[in-house]
Amino acid sequence: MLWLLLLQVLASCLWLGHSEVVMPFASCPQFFYGGTPPNNVLEPKKPAWICQRYRNSYHFATLYDRDGRIPVYSAYIYQPGSGIGPESVWFVEPQLISKNNLNEMERESVLIDEHKFTLDQIKDSQAVREDYDKMTGLSRGHLSPCGHLYSKESKMATFTLTNIVPQDTSLNNGQWNIYELKTMHEKSKGCTTTYVITGAVPGNTYVVEGRVNRPSHIWSAACCLVGTQPKKAWGAIAGNDQNKVENLSLGELEDRLRGLYGGRTVTLFNNACPRQ
Repeated sequence: MLWLLLLQVLASCLWLGHSEVVMPFASCPQFFYGGTPPNNVLEPKKPAWICQRYRNSYHFATLYDRDGRIPVYSAYIYQPGSGIGPESVWFVEPQLISKNNLNEMERESVLIDEHKFTLDQIKDSQAVREDYDKMTGLSRGHLSPCGHLYSKESKMATFTLTNIVPQDTSLNNGQWNIYELKTMHEKSKGCTTTYVITGAVPGNTYVVEGRVNRPSHIWSAACCLVGTQPKKAWGAIAGNDQNKVENLSLGELEDRLRGLYGGRTVTLFNNACPRQ
């Protein structure tokens, strides 16, 4: 019996050391208030919990759907800074490719030229640049937006396709952009720390020959702390086929998501965050 226990312990250590895509956000709980991610109602059939790592640092956290090839949500701390990211550079996630020990986002060309992966291996469980190049009427919609993070490295890190969904172009450039730039700025005034989770509800349609899910809705939730105490919270949601955003309380957003997820109760934040 002892040798069986030792084998189990060894297997666990080997698994945990394999990559950063492991059980829920063990390496990056700091992006969730109280270290509490959303409950498991949002989890897809084939989830990947990604601590988004770039240049040896974690910048945000993402729950990824390997089947739909889209992120379900990204969580981060709102720290807006000036400057924009380099849209000509897009990363993919080597941790979603089997049998490797790479734990940091990388460009497709580097994975192919230096690490000898094939494009088909990369494409197996994630979207790639050519997928988004083929889309019409849809743009690369950030869940963790470049403009909500402060450092050059954090801004760069948002340009990974594991943080991107096919978003209606008019929405991405219109009312959702206003929410990201203006509404968030206004609502977060006076907050010491603002935790944000932005997500996408998987839809019933796929684009790029069935490779990438087109979300039915885009949503975002925030919990504002003054000092160390949560004082207010809010949410927003938009259908991914029109240029319109609804501003909601956190409780209203969770109720709306409950309806979109088959009537199952959705909890986005630690219960200390106000629902009204």
